[in-house]
Amino acid sequence: MHQVELIQLIKNCKKNDQKAQIAIYDMFLKAMYNTAFRIVQQQDLAEDITQDSFLVAFSKVINLQEEITFPKWLKQIVVNKSLTHLKQKKRFCPLDIEKLSNTIDEELDTNFNTSDIGIQYIIETINSLKDNYRILLTLYYIEGYDYEEIVEITGFTHTNCRTLISRAKSSLRKKLDKCQIIAI
Repeated sequence: MHQVELIQLIKNCKKNDQKAQIAIYDMFLKAMYNTAFRIVQQQDLAEDITQDSFLVAFSKVINLQEEITFPKWLKQIVVNKSLTHLKQKKRFCPLDIEKLSNTIDEELDTNFNTSDIGIQYIIETINSLKDNYRILLTLYYIEGYDYEEIVEITGFTHTNCRTLISRAKSSLRKKLDKCQIIAI
C-alpha cells in the first residue's frame, strides 16, 4: 500500500469510517500481534493486547497530528500496553541504577557467524533471558527502537537503559558463545 492510500485511510478513520478501520486493522494486525507476543510471550494475552490497542488507537486517532506517523504510533500503543501488563504482573522489575556499575555500551561481538547459529536460535536465546533483558533486547534489536525511545517507553533513566541493554547484550553474547563452542 502506498503512503497516500494509508494517509487517506487514516483520515477516514478519523471520521469513524468502519471500512477504513477494518482495512487498517487487517493491514497492521499481524505486525502488532507479533510485537505484543514477543513481549508478553502468551498467545491469548498478545491477542487481547492487540485488540485493546486497536480500540485505543481508533478512539484516539482524531488526536493524531500527522497521519503518516500512524504505524509508529500504533506500535507504541501495543508496546506500552504490553509493558503495562507485565508491570502489573510484577514480572518486569527495573534494576536499581545505584546497584549497577557504569558499563560501556557495545554491540555484540561478531567473533562468530550469526548465520551459522541461525536467526531462530538467536531469537530463542533472547527469549530465554530474564524478562528485563529479553524485553529490552526485543525493543532494541527486533522492534528497532533506539535508546531514547526505549527510555521513553520504559521510564528508565538514560544511564539505566544503556546499562541494562549492555548487560543484556553481554548475557546474550555469553549464551551464543556457548553455542559456538558446542557447534565446533
